[in-house]
Amino acid sequence: MADDRKRQPSAGILDSQSVKASECSSTRGYDAGKKINGIKRHVLVDTMGLLLMVMVLPANVQDRDGARLLLKKAMVVYGRIRRIWADGGYAGALVHWTKRAFDCVLEIVKRSDTAAKFIVLPRRWVVERTFGWLGRYRRLNRSYERRTEVAQAMVYLAMCRLMLSRWVKH
Repeated sequence: MADDRKRQPSAGILDSQSVKASECSSTRGYDAGKKINGIKRHVLVDTMGLLLMVMVLPANVQDRDGARLLLKKAMVVYGRIRRIWADGGYAGALVHWTKRAFDCVLEIVKRSDTAAKFIVLPRRWVVERTFGWLGRYRRLNRSYERRTEVAQAMVYLAMCRLMLSRWVKH
């Protein structure tokens, strides 16, 4: 894609997505905010929207708790990351914890309180676009998997397929 970029990312965007799960799923929880009984996909993407890491947890796990688990894993692999953008759901102690634990700035991108209509938020639109890309794969619109490892693998597989199709076109 971009020849002048380094292999290891230095920035990322963090978000989560709640998805309904079938009855056979062993890891389900109720996300009261979205009114969904299912799973929550916590994702970290690079600045182009390509998936760096995904973690599937029950939907009742709060964004900040899921982010801690994801960041602990991600920083082992992507230790060069120094800035992460996220929405207001990640504000609070997680910002200080990220700085202390990884010397990484977790910047909260908030909506304007005065905005009456939809506004594209800086950096945040990238991860939302990634969710849109993943939503094109029917298998990801609902979680049918019994194990979280398989659910995570399906997200990686969809992203690999997307990246391969773009690579072949060029």
